[in-house]
Amino acid sequence: MRLSAFPSTSWRLLTAMVTLCMLLVQPVQAQQQALPDNMIPSPPTLAASSWILMDANSGEVLVSHNADEKLPPASLTKMMTAYIVEREINQGNISPDDMATISVNAWQTGGSRMFIREGTEVSVHDLIRGVIIQSGNDASVALAEHIAGGVAPFADLMNQQAQQMGMENTHFVNPTGLPHENHYSTARDLATLAKHIIQDYPDHYEIYSTKFFTYNGIRQPNRNRLLWRDPSVDGLKTGHTEAAGYCLVASAKQDDMRLISVVMGTDSDEARTQATQKLLNYGFRFFETFELYEKGAVLNEPRVWGGTADTLRLGVAEDIYLTVPDGRRDEMTAKLNIQETIKAPVQAGQRLGTLEIKLGEQVIKEQPLVALETIEQGGFFKRIWDMILLFVTGLFD
Repeated sequence: MRLSAFPSTSWRLLTAMVTLCMLLVQPVQAQQQALPDNMIPSPPTLAASSWILMDANSGEVLVSHNADEKLPPASLTKMMTAYIVEREINQGNISPDDMATISVNAWQTGGSRMFIREGTEVSVHDLIRGVIIQSGNDASVALAEHIAGGVAPFADLMNQQAQQMGMENTHFVNPTGLPHENHYSTARDLATLAKHIIQDYPDHYEIYSTKFFTYNGIRQPNRNRLLWRDPSVDGLKTGHTEAAGYCLVASAKQDDMRLISVVMGTDSDEARTQATQKLLNYGFRFFETFELYEKGAVLNEPRVWGGTADTLRLGVAEDIYLTVPDGRRDEMTAKLNIQETIKAPVQAGQRLGTLEIKLGEQVIKEQPLVALETIEQGGFFKRIWDMILLFVTGLFD
């Protein structure tokens, strides 16, 4: 049918129907365009007893499951053994060149071994590599005896250090991780320990990425398979016993973001590797970490009354890192809650307020605001004059 032959009433009806359809379609199109482009899927579910994913800089936990359940840590224990050694080296109590005499007790220790021999002397340099790379139980005992005189006193050092780090659900009995009913830790505590290893002694951290170590003519590989599969992974430690299952603490760095994952209680070497890879991929894909303020950055300069100076520099005592869902950085706001009246004297480091950071309407971080300098009391007339000014200001307020 030609359009010219179409009845005018029918033509108007057809036009109205087309217009109505267009109006109905437009809101749907607008709604589709308004969908956020920063949606985050649910975290992966893993075939493991416990796991956690933490950002190393901000300390933010991105994913966790049974993270505070006390479990046997197996050779993940050796991270604390190595940390104690690194601490002793840094404090100058021992040297990497020191020679440790290998006892019968160390030589006879079962499980994974570095294959040191009774009666020989082995350098601390080699022993710590035997602990971290080869997971040598014999090397762990040798270092415990060299530093503390025996396994039990060395375990005391390990527990004291764990308390200082805030590892509330951890107790060590030995430096090896060999099974004992009172030897346990959690995914959260082990992530905390890994964070300290990375940040406290960065000069030692490269050992954790070493793929092979040869001692006594025996070349052994690092058991962390991700060192070969993922170039962003550079540590930390594997563990396995029948009671613990297969465990892995790993760390990876992409650009300025470093993540720490802990997976405990899987049923195979490959299972712990795949589970860890899933966690790391999820974190890097859907989150971002950035530095908001540097340690010592001046955030405000409020009035000080009765001091040798009239203003005080306020800031934060440590670097402030934040981890947020990818694409939501622009939703962040920061607010300074400063003590209303500040009177001298003021000591450097004294807390005088709070830095409050929000993501949308949710407070995601609170950090103390501290004095970045010391201000002594002013002279008698300065104090009197400031008291008068403060009184007058109060009247107007």
